Amino acid sequence: MKKRVLSVMLSATMVMAALAGCGLGGASEAPAAEAPAAETPAAEAPAASGDAITLTYAEVNPLEGTIVGQMAAKFKEEVESRSNGSIIIDVQASGVLGTENEVLDGMLAETGTVDISRISAFALTSYGGEKSKLLSLPYTFVSRDHYWKFANSDLAQEFLNEPHDNGTPLVGLFYGEEGFRHFFTKEPVSDISGFKGMKIRVSNDPVMMGLVNGLGANPVEVSFTELYSALQTGVCDGAEQPIANYKSNAFDEVAPNMILDGHTLGAIQVVVADAAWNKLSADQQNILKEAGKAAAAYDKEISESKENEVLDGLKAAGINIVDVPDKSAWQAATAQVIADNTKGQEELYQKILDLQ
Repeated sequence: MKKRVLSVMLSATMVMAALAGCGLGGASEAPAAEAPAAETPAAEAPAASGDAITLTYAEVNPLEGTIVGQMAAKFKEEVESRSNGSIIIDVQASGVLGTENEVLDGMLAETGTVDISRISAFALTSYGGEKSKLLSLPYTFVSRDHYWKFANSDLAQEFLNEPHDNGTPLVGLFYGEEGFRHFFTKEPVSDISGFKGMKIRVSNDPVMMGLVNGLGANPVEVSFTELYSALQTGVCDGAEQPIANYKSNAFDEVAPNMILDGHTLGAIQVVVADAAWNKLSADQQNILKEAGKAAAAYDKEISESKENEVLDGLKAAGINIVDVPDKSAWQAATAQVIADNTKGQEELYQKILDLQ
């Protein structure tokens, strides 16, 4: 038996030698020192897809045509580039994973469906983010520059960390904004008096309910994913959204009138579930933080131009756009909701105002 094995091995060796002599030995015949150098060091090469960590990112608005959608795409690009493909961001947009509150509930319940989400600041009020409510109070930010002075301040980090500091299993990652929010209606409204008796859609948010009441209208709680049909069927007469979101969700089809009151700048925060965050190494966590800074800077860069681009398109399409050059009546009508929602935080709120 041993002689047979040795004989087979000897024959195989002779065949391989013969092939090499004929030039059929393939790449293995070249000396290792003559192999072409890799363009990218092995340590920097993208990880195999099977080794990559995939984090699901929820966005209630479409990716195309919205400021927050483009910010999500930028965050994805930055994370995947900085991690050399070892972290994949799976952006699920257009509300396919639920409303902001449904997404947050799932993150807190650790269902594993959503790892990261873009959340309106006011939505965090019920999730340990009481300070974030101040960011959605009417006429708090007088300009984008005012908002970004806040977002890049030490004060903003305090707001971002608040839910986690209060025991909510969410890590605040970065800030953004989706443009000034304005009211839009099925029937034309030329000034504040036109809202009296109207049914205006709101989310489950005390600030928006107080704002709508202050205008003399009736707040109607409707899920964002049901808003189009609610306008179509008359469940509500109007609602409010940033300009880009208004267009991208086709609300102009059922409510072709917008009044540019700019009652608040749409402050947003991107949060990560603790369950997902704790699975990452310190280096990977830092990648998410740095990618967040890049995404926030991109948001700041495109927000105003994108908003103006969409507004020009709406005007060209015949949408009735009403300017509000004097907002004093609106500010007076919303004074009570500001007073009600700053109790106990008056000094903190004043710090925000002082940043302008």
